[in-house]
Amino acid sequence: MTIGGVTGQDLGRLTLNSVKNIFSVDLEEWYVVEALASRYARDDWASLPSAVVRNSLKLLELLNRHNVKATWFVLGWCADRFPDLIQEIFASGHEIGCHSFYHRRVDLMGPNLFKKDTEQSINAILKATGVLPYGYRAPSWSINASTPWAFEILAEMGFLYDSSVFPIKHDIYGWPDGPRHLFKMEFGNGRTLYELPATTYRALGRNIPVAGGGYFRHSPYWYSRKVIRALNDAGHPVVFYIHPWEIDPQLPRVDGLSAIQKFRTYGSTDILRIKIERLLEDFSFTTASNHMQLFKKRRIGFE
Repeated sequence: MTIGGVTGQDLGRLTLNSVKNIFSVDLEEWYVVEALASRYARDDWASLPSAVVRNSLKLLELLNRHNVKATWFVLGWCADRFPDLIQEIFASGHEIGCHSFYHRRVDLMGPNLFKKDTEQSINAILKATGVLPYGYRAPSWSINASTPWAFEILAEMGFLYDSSVFPIKHDIYGWPDGPRHLFKMEFGNGRTLYELPATTYRALGRNIPVAGGGYFRHSPYWYSRKVIRALNDAGHPVVFYIHPWEIDPQLPRVDGLSAIQKFRTYGSTDILRIKIERLLEDFSFTTASNHMQLFKKRRIGFE
């Protein structure tokens, strides 16, 4: 199988008695989201009201109370500005991954700028925690069929896995033909990189998103639980993702947004924390790197 010209192997499903899902957090400020990307220049970020510390700490307390370790894909700009926050998350036993430095879309950057941005983020994370990140997640799921070069650059930079592919059709992002399950990529230089895509399920010939962001926030919990349980029963761990700003109903209001932009940014933020609480009670979770170690140990023939 190939994705974007990169050869690899779809690793399919786990054969486990008890499936552990992956809980991931895209740690970023509220104003870097795609719906607001054209509103605020990066030079203005430092002057905007910050919400990332208070909301990350609320989310951290929630995860720690349920004894769940998560993978936090950290925006390098936030690691540079709030190193104590990143250190506290790391010291609590959570995994720290890379979420770029300036939240630039990968599909709007060339290879050189992508590498420079990623290096800057790695350095900020290293300074805050003392360790290098194993995993990468692109802003706005922006690694797709037009950017296969990004995988090889990540492998060359020492990343072990990527979690940037969302195999759906969407007006902002998506790679409908991308892999739906853990995928091992092999490059001519002998390097490898694992892709851990966002979770979808198949219905009416389409990939349907379910496990994170607005898809989880706006859906009734009974529906999300039913689909996640069905995926787990079939041996498929779910990659759940969330942003700290999504649990904050007091986010600053931005004038002039379209109805869909308001819905995506502010909708259901008042109930999301309660839904996450129920999710953590109903399902088991681990970090992305721990998940792949389990996969290596329990799947015959996995290298």
